[in-house]
Amino acid sequence: MLWESIKLALRTIRRNVLRSILTLLGIVIGVASVIALVTIGQGTTDKVTAELSKLGSNMLIARPGAPQQGPPGSGEARTFTERDVDTLRNLANVKAIAPAANKGATVVFEGTSHETTVTGTEPAYFIVQDWGFTLGGPFSDSDLRSGASVCVIGQTVQRELYANVDPMGTILRVAGVPCEIVGILESKGQSAFGNDQDSTVIMPLRTFHRRVAGNQRISVISISAAAAGDLRTVQAEMTERLRETRRVGENETDDFTVRDMTQIAQAFSSTTSVMTGLLSAVAAVSLLVGGIGIMNIMLVSVAERTREIGIRLAIGALANQVLTQFLVEAVVLCLIGGMIGILTGLGMAFGASILLDIPFIVNPTIMVVAFLFSGMIGIVFGFFPARNAARLDPIEALRHE
Repeated sequence: MLWESIKLALRTIRRNVLRSILTLLGIVIGVASVIALVTIGQGTTDKVTAELSKLGSNMLIARPGAPQQGPPGSGEARTFTERDVDTLRNLANVKAIAPAANKGATVVFEGTSHETTVTGTEPAYFIVQDWGFTLGGPFSDSDLRSGASVCVIGQTVQRELYANVDPMGTILRVAGVPCEIVGILESKGQSAFGNDQDSTVIMPLRTFHRRVAGNQRISVISISAAAAGDLRTVQAEMTERLRETRRVGENETDDFTVRDMTQIAQAFSSTTSVMTGLLSAVAAVSLLVGGIGIMNIMLVSVAERTREIGIRLAIGALANQVLTQFLVEAVVLCLIGGMIGILTGLGMAFGASILLDIPFIVNPTIMVVAFLFSGMIGIVFGFFPARNAARLDPIEALRHE
């Protein structure tokens, strides 16, 4: 009986192809939009998470200045000092600690210049950042203590200044200061915040303070915990020690911020998920519109086939059989629209993943849910017209012209 109803539904759809296609559009658009948005949202979340992981594993970052609500104030935050760094050096469950200071500067090699970011730090910085080398290696602790004029460069700096030259051992002028290149960093690409991580020059902190910055400021302290489970403990101890060293009163707000990169990644993922959910909810309105279209076309179909229904009832068809016939027709119509919508949505998501350079991640669960939901729409919006058909009086139906 069910298979006969399905064959009859397919025959009816083929008989009115154009009308069926127009009826399907609402379902197709709704399902395609939901599939595309969820797939793009998942790819974006995975890309942001991957980009944030490039900043370092199990990492805590301390910056001067308390977290602010609204626009920043006019006062300048009190920077970190060597004393602040020294008080954190013997923290338990810590793999590495690296103070750093940054400054935008022009680097020059043989008449070619490039604007980049210069970072003064310690050798542990490369451990904290999980940053490897394609050539050479980091500067040494002795270079740090002596304030040697050595540096490490990123892939962008190498590409811009050393297109056909081996940079190892050459002298690069950093803000007018000659530095010997001792290492080439591996590429990390663009960060989740939009900046080019490979456009960088890294040198010993003492050299940076004396010859580039002209001050002793430390703008960030990065700490890599020994394990992910140690992050909260290390963060709490780090905050307590900095409060004591910087003489922050018991009832006073911290004049520094300690952030967990895992929390930042979770915040990004949560924001992306919320936006994807909201957009998907808006797109789901198309499914409601499509359901109304299904109901409308089924009512028209019942009106057109009133005499046919009367004949079936007159020769012995039960009301439940007539109801099933029209209900199956509505469900089949919606399921066809659901399948087309899924394929269309995946195609749209694939194209967007290429344009936006994000991973194309297919979520089987959302496809199954979308397919079943389209079938449910057929049941809900097809029931009323099907019930009307089943309740027709055979005699009145046979009189219908």
